[in-house]
Amino acid sequence: MNRSITTLVAAVLAAGLAACSGASQAGPQPGADRSASAEATSPGAPPARAEAPQAGAALPRVLVHKDPNCGCCSLWAEHMRREGFEVELRDVDDLAAVRERAGVPAAKASCHTALVGDYFVEGHVPAADVRRLLAERPDALGITAPGMPLGSPGMEMPNGRTDAYSVELVHGDGSTTEFARHGE
Repeated sequence: MNRSITTLVAAVLAAGLAACSGASQAGPQPGADRSASAEATSPGAPPARAEAPQAGAALPRVLVHKDPNCGCCSLWAEHMRREGFEVELRDVDDLAAVRERAGVPAAKASCHTALVGDYFVEGHVPAADVRRLLAERPDALGITAPGMPLGSPGMEMPNGRTDAYSVELVHGDGSTTEFARHGE
């Protein structure tokens, strides 16, 4: 690939990443959740949660709250579907409010917030980590892959680049510990 095409591809990818990450880091925005669920739109109410898994049952539904303009969130949802999860996408105008109700620490935010069973899954967490979370059922609020790590599910790069990143377990007090490590 010649240098000008490489530069153009890099610029397009950077613009796309900026659009997704900009939407995820914005504070509260005007408007309301576009879903029909009154539970999700009531001020102060916790976000709608997916069903909890039953022993021996199929994987639980994953409810993904995302910015309507973010494509990488849909790519992550496709990853989860390929891995056997039922996924529902819900476009919302105020992801910060969803995160706050779910208990996601602001410093650990990404571009979408999913709810599965009794947990949140923030960002581009691999399906294997979600399965482990559901199998181990730790006393925690959820797991997060902060930011938008290159090479994580939904953030695959055309050139195959993968950054090392951690998935963190978020405890009830907001503290975190490493849950899994990827890309090393």
